[in-house]
Amino acid sequence: MSRRRQIYEGKAKILYEGPEPGTLIQYFKDDATAFNAQKKGTIQGKGVINNRISEYVFTRLNHIGVPNHFIRRLNMREQLVRQVEIIPIEVVVRNVAAGSISKRLGIPEGEMLPHTLIEYYYKDDALGDPMVAEEHIACFGWANHDEMQDIAAMAIRVNDFMAGMFAAINIRLVDFKLEFGRIWDGDYSRVILADEISPDGCRLWDMVTGEKLDKDRFRRDLGGEEEAYQEVARRLGLLQDDGGPSEVLDLSKHRKLRGK
Repeated sequence: MSRRRQIYEGKAKILYEGPEPGTLIQYFKDDATAFNAQKKGTIQGKGVINNRISEYVFTRLNHIGVPNHFIRRLNMREQLVRQVEIIPIEVVVRNVAAGSISKRLGIPEGEMLPHTLIEYYYKDDALGDPMVAEEHIACFGWANHDEMQDIAAMAIRVNDFMAGMFAAINIRLVDFKLEFGRIWDGDYSRVILADEISPDGCRLWDMVTGEKLDKDRFRRDLGGEEEAYQEVARRLGLLQDDGGPSEVLDLSKHRKLRGK
């Protein structure tokens, strides 16, 4: 498929004009950023793995009735998605204290929260993606009451599903970020899940060792980012174990074969 006109470039992805009206091609980059792009780097092969993991998760969410923008994966780094009007809110779902909530409230990292917590952040890098309340969202017209009800319900549904999915492979779903968008049918719209779900936007800890298998390895200069992302893909069954060709390169096996 020939690449079409670029629509938008973000920190981790590029959106191109799709082959049909109402579609986009979403390209996953290897670029890594943290702290609102104050820290920048590259995680080799990240885009390939995130494309595959996001495809896997969105497909399974669609099967349980969570509407989303994913149509199909096109190749190693690209997928075809529905074009949506992005709601400028990042929805963060928390099960365990980590990251900013530990810093803001002094809760020890790793402490289980009494119940799942949903937080909202206004998408604006220049402002540092400030935390907002539902009253702010309604006041400034970013989303209406019915849309927020749908968003909260879908966020809890996604959390319930993913927590079980990851627990089955001995990974604790600590927290994660979601984005939503509107699709229109004439004068009427509905909200669906958009963007991506991958180790870029999730905190994933090994349930036995507590090892971080997500972008916190990059944020905190822990090293081993490539291997961590690959470990998530391997446990989800997205890396081939028979030594045959795979769309996701297993770097640890590749180094062994090269005698490193």
